[in-house]
Amino acid sequence: MKKLVNDIVNRLSVRNIEFGDVRFTSTDSEVFYFEKGELKSFSADLNNNALGVRVLVDGAWGFCGINEFGISAIDNAIDRAISNARHSAKFKRNKVKFPKLTPVITSYIHRPEIDPFILPREEKTQYLLNIAKSINDKHKSVVFNYLYVRFYRQYKVYANTEGAFVDSLSYQVSPFFQVITSDGNGVQRRTYPGDMSARVGGFEIVKNLDMEGNADRIIKEAVDLLNAPVIEEERADLILGRGQLALQIHESIGHATEADRIFGMEISYAGKTFITPDMPGKFRYGSDKVNIVSDSSDMRGIGFSPVDDEGAPAGRFDIIKNGILVGLQTSREIAPLLNLPVTSNMKASTGSQFPLIRMTNLNLLPGDAGSLADLIKSTANGYFIDHTKSWSIDDNRNNFQFTTEIGWKIRDGEICGIVKEPTYYGITPQFWGACDAVCGESEWGYAGTFNCGKGEPGQDMHLSHGVAPARFRNVVCNIKA
Repeated sequence: MKKLVNDIVNRLSVRNIEFGDVRFTSTDSEVFYFEKGELKSFSADLNNNALGVRVLVDGAWGFCGINEFGISAIDNAIDRAISNARHSAKFKRNKVKFPKLTPVITSYIHRPEIDPFILPREEKTQYLLNIAKSINDKHKSVVFNYLYVRFYRQYKVYANTEGAFVDSLSYQVSPFFQVITSDGNGVQRRTYPGDMSARVGGFEIVKNLDMEGNADRIIKEAVDLLNAPVIEEERADLILGRGQLALQIHESIGHATEADRIFGMEISYAGKTFITPDMPGKFRYGSDKVNIVSDSSDMRGIGFSPVDDEGAPAGRFDIIKNGILVGLQTSREIAPLLNLPVTSNMKASTGSQFPLIRMTNLNLLPGDAGSLADLIKSTANGYFIDHTKSWSIDDNRNNFQFTTEIGWKIRDGEICGIVKEPTYYGITPQFWGACDAVCGESEWGYAGTFNCGKGEPGQDMHLSHGVAPARFRNVVCNIKA
């Protein structure tokens, strides 16, 4: 496919266009789903091949995606992309300004410890079935349980008329189980390792999670939650665990700092943002403990890629520095409009889809609060909460509410019991302004998802958030009528 992509780029280079690029992806996916100790479904989508041709003509974009690669199909894709651009240019008020970049030429091939697509299906099924049966047999109060594991692999070739040529191979996996308990009066749930379970790697990720070894603890917590109290205080100091904090970052910082939202490109589907073009460099987004970077260069995160899907090289870019909004996630088109750097954030799920500004690895940098145990010890009264149960946020990414699966009460620096369904409310800048401590490097790690939706037609993006537990002071936990 590298030769095919190169041939198409060469053909674009002799056409009357300002810029052109070609992306080919071959995607493999396997999904195992178990309910109550039995395999309920298995699906495999292998060799899902897609190719997209994107061109800039007369200051407007044209695109065509295809899933077949015969000569006539490719000829038609090139012609349609150029035709779409010329037609769009007739209605374009402002022509696209597209800064040139030094072309990247490289190759990246990830090799997992255990390739799930080479491992025999029977062996994978039996290993996962043993976990599912073990979870199902643990406790009579567990009324429902399931185990979900998705293995993912994608090979990509990207090239453009500037001379960029990159191929890459990535492996990712998203494994988790959930148990639901009931005593006839109420229902509670616990999930392991949480909804943000996606990681870089292969079958070794599943093994390293030790699901069987953690099942007893998770089930006991789910049972204990049935009779646990709720948070009664109107306000409390909260320590957010990595699973919950990852989603908090995702919803109230990640989507809010996607620069296309400033220009109304996502209003009809995923909302806009409270951020305005004049804010970068002077708006206080949080306390001086809050440092957020967009880092597509970190191979430990799902969002790593040598280049994004318009040829911008991987890099690490400050978004929030010491609490001040200093940057945004941008594209080559939008960055000049805001006088900001191009941040390598244009991504598409497959080759036949148009790239959009997407999160890659959007990370909260570790702080100086030491370990989680240290942070709990330094908290006189509050709660440590983790693992999202439900949430909502307005279309400006400003006003939000989260409920987590479980919380642990802290009194005089010690854990002294659990609470069920801890809920908190906030306004984005005020909430992040209440962050007074972030744990250090020893507690920092990646949490990822396969299910970040954006665009019309919709695309699901795979991405990560690097986080360590953090404390937020005087957060609203109950809204009084």
